[in-house]
Amino acid sequence: MKFEWKPYKLKDLLSCIVDNRGKTPPTQDQGYPLLEINAVSADVKYPLYDRVKKYVCSEVFETKFRSGHPKIGDILIPTVGTLGAVSYVNRENFCIAQNLIALRVNTEICDSQYLYYYLCNPITRLRLLNLDIGAVQPSIKVPHLLNLDIELPPLKVQKNIGYVLSVLDDKIAINIAMNNNLRQQTMELYKQRFIDNPEIANLPVDTLSSIVATTTGGDWGKDASQDNNSRKVYCIRGADIPEVNNGNRGRMPVRYIQSQSFLLKHLVDGDLVVEISGGSPTQSTGRMAYISQALLGRYEGKMVCTNFCKTIKPKADYNMLLYHHWQYLYSKGVFFSYENGTTGIKNLDLTGVLSTEIIHMPAHDTISKFNSVCYHIFSQIYANSEQNEKLCALRDILLTKLMSGEIDVSNVAI
Repeated sequence: MKFEWKPYKLKDLLSCIVDNRGKTPPTQDQGYPLLEINAVSADVKYPLYDRVKKYVCSEVFETKFRSGHPKIGDILIPTVGTLGAVSYVNRENFCIAQNLIALRVNTEICDSQYLYYYLCNPITRLRLLNLDIGAVQPSIKVPHLLNLDIELPPLKVQKNIGYVLSVLDDKIAINIAMNNNLRQQTMELYKQRFIDNPEIANLPVDTLSSIVATTTGGDWGKDASQDNNSRKVYCIRGADIPEVNNGNRGRMPVRYIQSQSFLLKHLVDGDLVVEISGGSPTQSTGRMAYISQALLGRYEGKMVCTNFCKTIKPKADYNMLLYHHWQYLYSKGVFFSYENGTTGIKNLDLTGVLSTEIIHMPAHDTISKFNSVCYHIFSQIYANSEQNEKLCALRDILLTKLMSGEIDVSNVAI
């Protein structure tokens, strides 16, 4: 069904704009969260509040932001950086830094969730990208953004469209929250059994190398099939590790390597991939991902790691213990002391880590049970993530069809 669309400018749909231009106010380690542009993602509906690193005190929060603060239902848009990314605000009591604005709709004309999804539409995102005037980095001027042409169906139809799409996004958000909780559970279980347990002090210790079977280098291969490099693979990079740890598939590029290299270096269930080159002054090398059968299945079992990573194959039943112990060490900043390199690129002394860092060695039965419990929890994480992939695909299909009026939701009861 084709609706009667009415033309507007974006500015005509708004009742308020929160635009705190100027210098970022004094910040501290706690207080009211200060969201910056990295909290807005094109892949997630709600702001990434866990990326907050800066906070402001009550006095600053109440007096130093001339245009106020975002409210539930506002739409966050970066004016610098990742153009085309938008977020829908679902909580309050935070402030926004410069280069981030919040749009508040006039609810008599426009439904806020509808406008959010309208701005997420691939065609609209392309129009936002075309507003880029940045010479050094992408940027748009707020007046140009507010002059964006938008056509709206009747308000009831807007609300129905926003409702249908938000149901899917809310389920995606629930799955993400569940996965965060499940990951925290396994780490807390590890700490209770192997760090904070008083009995651990009486157990023998050994180096990490004692629970490692082998380590293998990666292979970046070629970007196209040529000569002996004809085996198609998907290559996990350091940049993919955070996504994999969240249960997601990441965005691993297709590469072509030699068949013999694949036989030696292909990843299997239970492998651990560790980043050995890269990092930054605030982020050390040593990020690690657990390779599951669920992940391998999404890539047809054809996975290797890049040559900036290495594969660690733990001894039987030690996979989860080593993974969680490694994550514990990483959270303590241990790997900074194992970095070397004088050309600006930091490299991890993996051999040094494995031969130096020690671990308490409980009975094998205890380790085996921990491995089994974690495996079942990780399976649920991967199942939630795979469901999210399908929900995202469905949402994106519906988004286009609903926005065009191809699917009629005018009579949906909400």
